[in-house]
Amino acid sequence: MTPAARYQAAIEVFDTILAGQPSEKALTNWARSHRFAGSKDRAAVRDIVFDGLRRRDSAMAAGGAKTGRGLVMGLLRLDGLDLASVFSGEGHAPLPLSSDELTTPLLTEELLDIPGWLEEAFTRSLGAAAPAAIAALRHRAPITLRVNSARISRAAAQALLAEAGIATEINPLSETALTVIEGARAVSAHSAYLDGLIELQDASSQAVIDALPLPDAGRVLDFCAGGGGKSLAMAARSKARFFAHDINSARLQPLTERARRARARVQLCVPGKAAAHGPYDLVLCDVPCSGSGAWRRAPEAKWNFSQEDLARLNVVQAKILREAADLVCKTGVLAYATCSVIDAENTKIVEAFLDEFPGKWRLAFQKQWLPDSSGDGFFVSIFNLK
Repeated sequence: MTPAARYQAAIEVFDTILAGQPSEKALTNWARSHRFAGSKDRAAVRDIVFDGLRRRDSAMAAGGAKTGRGLVMGLLRLDGLDLASVFSGEGHAPLPLSSDELTTPLLTEELLDIPGWLEEAFTRSLGAAAPAAIAALRHRAPITLRVNSARISRAAAQALLAEAGIATEINPLSETALTVIEGARAVSAHSAYLDGLIELQDASSQAVIDALPLPDAGRVLDFCAGGGGKSLAMAARSKARFFAHDINSARLQPLTERARRARARVQLCVPGKAAAHGPYDLVLCDVPCSGSGAWRRAPEAKWNFSQEDLARLNVVQAKILREAADLVCKTGVLAYATCSVIDAENTKIVEAFLDEFPGKWRLAFQKQWLPDSSGDGFFVSIFNLK
């Protein structure tokens, strides 16, 4: 496909999304109906679509229409690219611009590209840091690797990847993190990835693991483990026994193969039965959340997330924290984490938990990471029993 044909494909996918279809489904359906498109073409179309979703409002305004065509026109204008070379009508390129489209006024100021109620929530939560966090969500996230420190050093991993043309740089957020600056699409086929020497994992997520007081022995539970990225990160740093639990057993299934590759020992818990292996010296609950700190990786979510969704999540988050607290041994540690930057999911949940159990738990550590060029937004609180 030519670059112009890729933009036409993105227009078609955008129109499907704007009609109500989820972005992943729209991209999958497009790929199935365009078998001639190679992997590079599919990846390029996906990048255009996600760029457009990150900057949906400002792109539509710059393009002069709330359509896929308007969105692509706006993206090109915002990025200072030549529209005529794309909208040529040649081959599979978009049709040439009309006289009205040619005279669409340029934006004098880009929009924030976030729903108004969320702008207010970010401002209440982050104060003066809110504008930078909102702006970060308008751009692509860094691609970050976690080095399996139990098997290879960060420097050795860098050298091994460089031999295959995958350039990386030290990420300042974690001692195990590398940011990929060239050759990212080759990572998943590299032997270092296939052999479990490296994993794809955001640097702020790794920084959460850095903050945990992992025991040298005993039992550690990843209570909301999902695919098990944090379970593996913890297991690479300690000789403790590691357990992974998730209420949705399907989310845990990839962990078996990932642990085999990493040569890590992580025992899966039956959903709802984590207590059978406790009590634990450390329980980490990385709870379901808005994902607001990582919305640039799933940009559609910020447009679909509602105040009602936030309220429902708050109930779940508080419930999980209470359940996790009951699994900690008398000398143990409890950790609460989200990939959100919204205060209602972070400090407000923590404060309510401490108020509910006065004199029982003590807040030992708390930190917020905001989305930037190094990593996503994350939050962690660590509690000790008094």
